Amino acid sequence: MSKKLQEIPINVINVKADGEIEETLLYSAHKKIYPRWVTGFWNNWRIFFVFATQLFFYGVPWLQIHERQALLFDLVHRKFYVFGLVFLPQDFIYLTALLLLSAFGLFAWTTIGGRLWCGYACPQTVYTEIFLWIEKWVEGDRAARIKLDNAPLSAKKLRLKTTKHTLWIVFALWTGFTFVGYFTPIRELWSNLLVLALSGYEVFWILFYGFATYGNAGWMREQVCKYMCPYARFQSAMFDADTLIISYDSERGENRGSRKKGADYKAEGLGDCIDCTMCVQVCPVGIDIREGLQYECIGCAACIDACDEIMDKMNYPRGLVRYTTENALEHKYPERDILKKIKRPRVLMYAVVISITLAATIASLMLRQPVKVNIERDRVALVREADNGWLENSYRLIIQNASEQPHIYLIRATGLPGMKLIGDDSIELAPTDINDVSVRIQVAPEHAKAGSHAITFIVTAKDDPEQTVIEKATFIGK
Repeated sequence: MSKKLQEIPINVINVKADGEIEETLLYSAHKKIYPRWVTGFWNNWRIFFVFATQLFFYGVPWLQIHERQALLFDLVHRKFYVFGLVFLPQDFIYLTALLLLSAFGLFAWTTIGGRLWCGYACPQTVYTEIFLWIEKWVEGDRAARIKLDNAPLSAKKLRLKTTKHTLWIVFALWTGFTFVGYFTPIRELWSNLLVLALSGYEVFWILFYGFATYGNAGWMREQVCKYMCPYARFQSAMFDADTLIISYDSERGENRGSRKKGADYKAEGLGDCIDCTMCVQVCPVGIDIREGLQYECIGCAACIDACDEIMDKMNYPRGLVRYTTENALEHKYPERDILKKIKRPRVLMYAVVISITLAATIASLMLRQPVKVNIERDRVALVREADNGWLENSYRLIIQNASEQPHIYLIRATGLPGMKLIGDDSIELAPTDINDVSVRIQVAPEHAKAGSHAITFIVTAKDDPEQTVIEKATFIGK
């Protein structure tokens, strides 16, 4: 498709019964946004969150606990190491709890703070910010980037564009490498990379995640937030009139218009807004906050910093664009009371659900035994008569050491008078190891009549009696 055709919007023309023509825009070519660099209080917070989140993401895989990667999701061996804790597929309930906490935490946070997550800590926002830093460092600020893009191809333009994209690609590939390092031990992954011995799956995911980072943060940017992210679409269901939003104070700002510094603009019927469009130029999604709350707004507050800087230059009060709520903006209560409005039914409901889920999860983790036992009966011969005339059942005990220390586990059985355990009554397991042991239970015929009888296997760590698991089983008599 030629550039000229791309600039032609695709519309649907509908002629109403009264002859009126209605035009619906279905598609228009994307216009590149050139966010202007901005400084200020909120920009400093964005920088802080960029460094904080990336320090965690890139740094945590290199941390070691018990000579093992602190955070590792070992899908091959189905073991998940989380800061000294070992989780197995049987611990799926904890993933469910984590998802519930994340979901209700997001709902509560959105109800209170709107899209602050999007503006400061969302990976799409963070990586877009980093890519913009690289772009500004290589190509210059907004005006320089626009001029460069509109200039004909030259050696300078080719050099700058090549440098920028090279830095983008290197950063994206390192991001992909780090991502894979959460699933393959990153030190092992680094060693394999140096000798070009990565597996096909590792190469694929490094390239895939790197390509996604490069495409989303380098090329698509605000389009991900506006068209792909579902959060922007359903956030309105979680907003209310007391949700924190970024708003333009039209009562104070209108009518807009340029004026000389120090002029009596109110006598001319003008408001505080000088119509400099700085709030639009710094917006990473290209909206005009003066048009009211829009779903594209990610709450990053770049427009607040830009407007406050202009207000300072004009000697006007700050806050023409600010964080506020709909009710506060309509003077239903003073803005100093915004924090008091957090205590409202919806937020309290979320808080109760989060508290209950968190308390139950913590209690479960504290009571969790770091040893797993699964019992399987011999299904071929349910019961047989031993040489001594006693009845005998066979069992296979699968024991898993879910801790970071080696243990010797003692095995015993109770439940029927005089019962004997034949076979290994102990097993030694390395950290996070799993193994099985076969045992036989013998019971005198007079104590095991026909039918099933409840028995219990008790598995205890020899060096730590508190690590005890009791599992029920059945003994078949005849």
